[in-house]
Amino acid sequence: MEVAANCSLRVKRPLLDPRFEGYKLSLEPLPCYQLELDAAVAEVKLRDDQYTLEHMHAFGMYNYLHCDSWYQDSVYYIDNLGRVMNLTVMLDSALGKPREVFRLPTDLTACDNRLCASVHFSSSTWVTLSDGTGRLYVIGTGERGNSASERWEIIFNEELGSPFIIIHSISLLKAEEHSVATLLLRIEKEELDLKGSGFYVSLEWVTISKKNKDQKYEITKRDILRGKSVPHYAAIEPDGSGLMIVSYKAFKFVQVGQALEENMDEDMSEKIKVEPLYYWQQTEDDLTVTIQLPENSTKEDIQVQFLPDHINIVLRDHRILEGTLYSSIDHESSTWIIKENDSLEISLMKKNEGLTWPELIVGDKQGELIRDSAQCAAIAERLMHLTSEELNPNPDKEKPPCNAQELEECDIFFEESSSLCRFDGNTLKTTHVVNLGSNQYLFSVILDPKEMPCFCLRHDVDALLWQPHSSKQEDMWEHVATFNALGYVQASKRDKKFFACAPNYSYAALCECLRRVFIYRQPVPMSTVLYNRKEGRQVGQVAKQQVASLETNDPILGFQATNERLFVLTTKNLFLIKVNTEN
Repeated sequence: MEVAANCSLRVKRPLLDPRFEGYKLSLEPLPCYQLELDAAVAEVKLRDDQYTLEHMHAFGMYNYLHCDSWYQDSVYYIDNLGRVMNLTVMLDSALGKPREVFRLPTDLTACDNRLCASVHFSSSTWVTLSDGTGRLYVIGTGERGNSASERWEIIFNEELGSPFIIIHSISLLKAEEHSVATLLLRIEKEELDLKGSGFYVSLEWVTISKKNKDQKYEITKRDILRGKSVPHYAAIEPDGSGLMIVSYKAFKFVQVGQALEENMDEDMSEKIKVEPLYYWQQTEDDLTVTIQLPENSTKEDIQVQFLPDHINIVLRDHRILEGTLYSSIDHESSTWIIKENDSLEISLMKKNEGLTWPELIVGDKQGELIRDSAQCAAIAERLMHLTSEELNPNPDKEKPPCNAQELEECDIFFEESSSLCRFDGNTLKTTHVVNLGSNQYLFSVILDPKEMPCFCLRHDVDALLWQPHSSKQEDMWEHVATFNALGYVQASKRDKKFFACAPNYSYAALCECLRRVFIYRQPVPMSTVLYNRKEGRQVGQVAKQQVASLETNDPILGFQATNERLFVLTTKNLFLIKVNTEN
């Protein structure tokens, strides 16, 4: 069995600025233009049966505005008439209305069980499109930047099962064969899952190909990955040889090939519903681990070794569990026994009493923690002071619900650590893994449409931009830019909805759910002399923060950044904020 290489992200020190002093609020007005839409955006609200956090991440926070990275300052959205609308900006002072480039053949309002329509720009002449009902369209567009040659034409369309959204696609030309590979996301119900929410996240990697000029486009490959959390980032490599995913919980391939139902053999079904190797419980003083043994197991068959921070369990010369414990134990007081129901019960005494262990063995995913109702009630009671029926109803009282100024850095990260995984397209095995630890995922951006999208992570207080290079096995992720202190700054924005940056890294921006947009510019040289009074030295450059407030009460549904401007989409309007006013 091949083991995935454990990798790390290498930070380029010259791209960090340890002397960065912060952002200076600038009151310079930003030119803002408003376009009224002919028809409202085709927003799909969450249904009553879409109640989990994963539904909210995938569909409730969906970005309805799509940037065509192949053509600068060109954005698209889909309205409730089923029209794909485009706005390409050449000159701010001569803005035309968004124009219709394509109309979906289906009536969007006719289907109750649908998701938001989604579009992705696979190349300068190819687009993948979903109407939100479960049908995938592959569209040839001609050169979209040239009105004479642009013509959207359906080349392939097929019903692919339950509704999905498109999260990435690429166009490939190898020899005479042209392919479009696309990544589809669904959240589906697992009827047999009696634990947790009962939902799982499905990523389907579909390849549509045409072997030669005489043939039609058809599906040549369908692979499905399954996980328990919506990925922060998922993209197919430019040559189609692999897939990269940043997610809180791991993904695994569960169905492979074209004939999905035929390939679902018994072994694969067992992998999907794999039973935990062990169950464990904890109190403030000890931990209890239970492992089911084969029938008629005796004490002679078992060897259990306790060390202060390690455990090793061997059954009939076969190691069944071994690893470094999350924290130290009193190994001399720890015991084990075989119960009547052929289960091994291990009692571990905690060295640090009162410490709650998030996992039994560091990095081990084979066990399942069981919490009893008394423990859950105690945890809820301990956290009660952090919640309130009202939003900070009286901030001056002795114990306010939460004081943001008292938050330490460790309080910022509400999720457990995520991981970055690279999957091989042929073997469907994980080849590289990066444990991101507390490097919180912030956003993704396309710097070069021929490359994979970049992802931005928080490193300490900064936000670092990483460009994946699938061809460089030794240095697969390159640190290309840093947004100073942005990791710290964005953490205070409680109502943030979308995050973006300019492809040339000149600024980063985030918008709230309503109205406000914050812009953080990279430091630029000062035109006048400025001194730091504390250190008595001259300040050579300054970074500006700007705030734009939109004249609308409609919620923000879409947000995209280009080098020149920001595009903000609401239900009935499209706003353009001119960020780069130098040109």
